[in-house]
Amino acid sequence: MKIFEKQLWHLITLVLLLSGIQFVLKYSPLEGYFWGISAKTWLNYSIGIAILHQVFVLIIWRLELYYSLISRIFGKAGFTIYAAGFSIMFVLRLLFIIALGISSRNLMTLDPVISYSIAILLFIIVIYLMYSVLKYFGFKRAYGIDHFDRSCIDTPFVEQGIFRFSKNAMYKFGLLVLWIPGFVLFSKPALIAALFQYAYIWVHYYYTELPDMKHIYGKIK
Repeated sequence: MKIFEKQLWHLITLVLLLSGIQFVLKYSPLEGYFWGISAKTWLNYSIGIAILHQVFVLIIWRLELYYSLISRIFGKAGFTIYAAGFSIMFVLRLLFIIALGISSRNLMTLDPVISYSIAILLFIIVIYLMYSVLKYFGFKRAYGIDHFDRSCIDTPFVEQGIFRFSKNAMYKFGLLVLWIPGFVLFSKPALIAALFQYAYIWVHYYYTELPDMKHIYGKIK
């Protein structure tokens, strides 16, 4: 079934990433609590919500792309419901990493000037991305409206704002926001969680979005 295209590779890569996390944690301290919840639990929440989020997008995109199932069930509200679910889970991804960072703060030795400078640089990049998406790209396109509305096929690719530097700016720069808590709170576990999520978003790109784009557009512009 087309809905499962490339998903075996998705699963294999996910298992490898999770194994990598377990290996890294053997050599990194994971202690502390926040709201009575251990840092290990916050790390599991952070990884779990990332997997849930991307599997949610996969299922919704493929069901709509190949069967128009979401639109047939919910009508025009289908995309709005999907976008709301997407937004909630993305916010949770950031909140769980912040909670992880608080629970494991000061477990990383790094010059504060360097750490805060990196955090500020990442923040500037993320703000510029959000500005570019709002002004040139549109949040509907960022959410994947082309899976719901085929009239978007003729919409030209954006080459303004941050997209001047990369046509794939959403993936390259969007999840940089998840690295900021680790640098601000000097939390190595938070940086490990951010690294996992940043790597895992590329799994989504190569095994879900890229095949979908080829189906929708016929070729990648």
